[in-house]
Amino acid sequence: MEPGHYFVNINPESDEPKRLRGTRRLASEPTPRDRIKRAEFRKFLKIRTLVFGVLAVIFLAIGIPLAIVFRANKGNAAWAIGLLLTILGGACTLIFLIYLPIFMRVMAARSEMAAYQARTAEALQETPYPRQGEATDVPQRPLTATNPHYNPAADPLLQTSISELDPSAPPLPLPPLPTEDPPRYDYIQREQQQLNTLTSITGALLSSVLFVKMLNIFGGGYNPPTHLFGMANNCENSDGVHSFPPGISPSGTNSVSTESSDPFNAQYSTPSPNGSTLANDANATTNTLVLRSNEITPPLSGSGDGPTGNSPTGGGAAGSAAGSGSGSGQDGGGNGGATNNNLTVQHPFLFEPPPRTSRGTEGRTISLKANHFEIRVAKGIWFHYDVSISPDKCPRRVNREIINAMVHSREYDNYFKDLQPAFDGRRNFYTRHELPIGKDGLELEVALPGEGRDRTFKVSIRFVSEVSLFNLEDALEGKCKRIPADAVASLDVILRHQHSMLHTPVGRSFFSTPGPEKNPLGGGREVWFGFHQSVRPSRWRMLLNIDVSATAFYKEQSVLDFMYEVLEMQDRSEMRRNLSDSQRVKFTKEIKGLKIEITHCGNIRRKYRVCNVTRRSAMNQQFPLLTDDGTTVDTYPNLPCLQVGQEQKHTYLPIEVCNMVAGQRCIKKLTDMQTSTMIKATARSAPDREREITQLMNANRYESDPHLREFGISVVPRMVDIQGRVIPAPKIQYGGRTKAQASPQQGVWDMRGKQFFSGIEIKTWAIACFAPKRIVREESLQTFISQLQKISNDAGMPIQQNPCFCKYATGQDQVEPMFRFLKSNHPGLQLIVVVLPGKTPVYAEVKRVGDIMFGLATQCVQSKNVNKTSPQTLSNLCLKINVKLGGINSILVPTVRPSVFREPIIFFGADVTHPPAGDKTKPSIAAVVASMDAHPSRYSATVRVQSHRQEIIQDLAAMVKSLLLQFYHSTRFKPARIIYYRDGVSEGQFSNVLNHELRAIREACLKLEIDYMPGITFVVVQKRHHTRLFCADTKDQMGRSGNIPAGTTVDDVITHPSEFDFYLCSHAGIQGTSRPSHYHVLWDDNEFSADDLQNLTYQLCHTYVRCTRSVSIPAPAYYAHLVAFRARYHLVEKEIDSGEGSQKSGNSDDRTPVAMLRAVTVHPETLRVMYFA
Repeated sequence: MEPGHYFVNINPESDEPKRLRGTRRLASEPTPRDRIKRAEFRKFLKIRTLVFGVLAVIFLAIGIPLAIVFRANKGNAAWAIGLLLTILGGACTLIFLIYLPIFMRVMAARSEMAAYQARTAEALQETPYPRQGEATDVPQRPLTATNPHYNPAADPLLQTSISELDPSAPPLPLPPLPTEDPPRYDYIQREQQQLNTLTSITGALLSSVLFVKMLNIFGGGYNPPTHLFGMANNCENSDGVHSFPPGISPSGTNSVSTESSDPFNAQYSTPSPNGSTLANDANATTNTLVLRSNEITPPLSGSGDGPTGNSPTGGGAAGSAAGSGSGSGQDGGGNGGATNNNLTVQHPFLFEPPPRTSRGTEGRTISLKANHFEIRVAKGIWFHYDVSISPDKCPRRVNREIINAMVHSREYDNYFKDLQPAFDGRRNFYTRHELPIGKDGLELEVALPGEGRDRTFKVSIRFVSEVSLFNLEDALEGKCKRIPADAVASLDVILRHQHSMLHTPVGRSFFSTPGPEKNPLGGGREVWFGFHQSVRPSRWRMLLNIDVSATAFYKEQSVLDFMYEVLEMQDRSEMRRNLSDSQRVKFTKEIKGLKIEITHCGNIRRKYRVCNVTRRSAMNQQFPLLTDDGTTVDTYPNLPCLQVGQEQKHTYLPIEVCNMVAGQRCIKKLTDMQTSTMIKATARSAPDREREITQLMNANRYESDPHLREFGISVVPRMVDIQGRVIPAPKIQYGGRTKAQASPQQGVWDMRGKQFFSGIEIKTWAIACFAPKRIVREESLQTFISQLQKISNDAGMPIQQNPCFCKYATGQDQVEPMFRFLKSNHPGLQLIVVVLPGKTPVYAEVKRVGDIMFGLATQCVQSKNVNKTSPQTLSNLCLKINVKLGGINSILVPTVRPSVFREPIIFFGADVTHPPAGDKTKPSIAAVVASMDAHPSRYSATVRVQSHRQEIIQDLAAMVKSLLLQFYHSTRFKPARIIYYRDGVSEGQFSNVLNHELRAIREACLKLEIDYMPGITFVVVQKRHHTRLFCADTKDQMGRSGNIPAGTTVDDVITHPSEFDFYLCSHAGIQGTSRPSHYHVLWDDNEFSADDLQNLTYQLCHTYVRCTRSVSIPAPAYYAHLVAFRARYHLVEKEIDSGEGSQKSGNSDDRTPVAMLRAVTVHPETLRVMYFA
């Protein structure tokens, strides 16, 4: 039995038609944890059954004779002992009778499983499932030979078109599970639940009977209230007055119900503990008991004269997007004012990440250092206060100035004397000692010096809570699962307080004004360098993550110079002329939203925010404006004016009297040239980056920070040492006659002398050149064609003849008519190669028309690569073309793949891309891809447009259902495991994303079949973090940049103290310092060990089809990013000039959700292949 092949379940003893069906886990391949659980449970049942059987025989053998012999003297001790032993013997007999059938069922299940394994072993046929009709080099028998009862024509799934899927449609009828395959979900849990329930009931009943009997014997005939056994509702206290349990009123119907929105938890209700309806009273009391998120709310009480009802409403835990629900009670009935009394138990079913069960051991060890520094904190209690400042629209910088003035004011020494509190710039205020402000809080007035007169602010301080550092220590030591968020947040605020006062904070980074050495980016922007700082919990200690940081800021200069750079003017004399419409639109887009300050009022430098640029020039825009010397500003009368403040107030300023305010971060997207310049300016080799981080630690001088001393915090100025591992790379299988294999070295392998695993023969193709003839001549095109044919033939993707069409074109308006002509006049057209002169709007139009309208495969090529062909460039083109036409470039060698490939498995990748930071209207795009074969090599994609900056994938259930159905169409199997790689989720979004998207995946499975429950592993992939790893020994450094080797894995010291996460650097760093990807397992039904999941992830990083290198994240996650990025091109919006700025064109109906969904819906022909490669 070799790994990498999938099997067919056959029951040869049955005459019923059997269908191919992937189960959650093959019974022949249980996990080690399953084996242990099952063996322990069988042992437990066997011992308990035997013990209770023997005890029953012994007790009854002794007790019954004693009770019979001494029955005449019922008051003596011998008779009591005999009666007691008889009762105990009866109890043991009852428990024995409970255990015996369960033990027999478990043993029968074990026997049935052994028989199932034997039958399955005979029927196993190693066949990696290909697409229908696809030729494969692996010997296999046809489906009918493997399973003569299977009829594909009668399979309802195969008769359903992918395009006809309706998310709201009822579940499709699917083949049932083989009855001999015991479902793993219920194998142990069901029996244990039955045991617990029956044992508890039996124990309670026997204890009550025994207790009553002994009281009757020794207590003089005590008669218990009969309602104790549910026989009557006689609730009398010692005064003879009726009494009722708390929360139960003497009227209405008592009910206990549970609510759950999770598809795996059925809703149920049980009768009340009393089981009867109590007498109604004229003025009944309303009592509602709500259990929400394991929290009991005490009953509410009230009275009324008429019919009243209770409507309990429930929700999940605070801050969670999942687990909320509501219920409603009915009006009370009966005489007078009867009410209902509802006991509502609501299950929010919040998913929680699994604990770490093991750490990896495979691979060679390597000594590393990480840019994390140990934080030492004195034990104790801190005090958290809420601060409210009015007026409340001040920026954080002003808020910090206000709090700093308040703390250091002598007027308030009785509150803050000798204190060094920490403030986050908004509302959170922390002190080491409690402030003497009482329960009502404190309100103070603070004055700040301003222009002309002081500004007065009101500061209100209210106590929030105590922050216990003891709880944090317990969490880091693993004594409790949850890390106290308040302690981590307070520690972060304290460590950031001093830097926020001295530097310009941006997110979690701090920047300072650059020195004499500038790093201009062009377009009025420059690079500022600073450092990133964040607090991270780890095992046994807190760590401070310090890293070099860089971002783009706007230069401090005049607005005239800014406009000169933005418009790329060649001569300043151009600024004396009127701006063209295109220039004005471009300048407006760049300066809108930025702050400027005026220079014509002497020392008064008022600041304004630009809201628009006028269409009229300063010469035609009328407003009174004189300088101090009495002359009108008219140096540039033809330039437009800046409209500042609120648009309706019509405040205009000439450009020449305005300067750009310093310290404004650029949140707009950088151009390609600016991005390239930024990368060159910030790239550092690993040793250089390590030295810079060490210098930053020394420059920050944490040991002299008065706020850290106040709170008893110190930072060890030395990077933490780590023992990492370098796990082995997989082998890559190619095709052709040689069936050659490649062994990656440092994440790179060579394809020379090898052919695609499954190459596509190209018979009909075309070339459309959108570059002018002066840039790309016909001779260059002919050379490109011949070289491409040669390289593709060598790679196993033969191009049989010259293109059927080769024409020049200009402009994006010609794309659609040209493609329509090619589609109608050249049937069987496989590929259109499009030559572009550079980054142009033609690219977006080519992809929209090809992907959406006509279903044509397109491959764009830059003109520079056509004029100067290189074998490497053409080989990369062939890699992309082959998969776009349905081919397979390479696969993982089946014999060395992880064991999870022994059964049907599907890999999902999901990502959500958001519009640029400055955009407030464009939608976010969610993309999900899934593997469609056993290698895995082919992937299919689905896209949705959703709300602006919505990170949770809103329509995930329908997307997953569609991909699962495509998987079944392609393979005839349903996956037994789902591995879901989710990209782009920050730690603060883990809970919301997990609870919504895991629930959606389960819902998609249940919509296909009511009992289809594959094992789901949910892994978040994070690239945007600041953890860097450095080799402790220079001999381990790789390449010119001195980076860590590809395959370096870390799952200790800097990882989460209790949850399953790890760092993996799967690629070889070419430029700068390698950034390892961070993987956090949020859910794991498949119970992966650390080694298994790390190896699987690393191998998937070698399956990216665009290159012969391993990439930084698994291929499914990478493809999801590409799909979302491609969908953004499908939604390109044109902008035209309108009025006093730019305005989006098009009908409003074109931006409705339905229209946007239609705009990103890929043509069915394109959907069959990896169009996004």
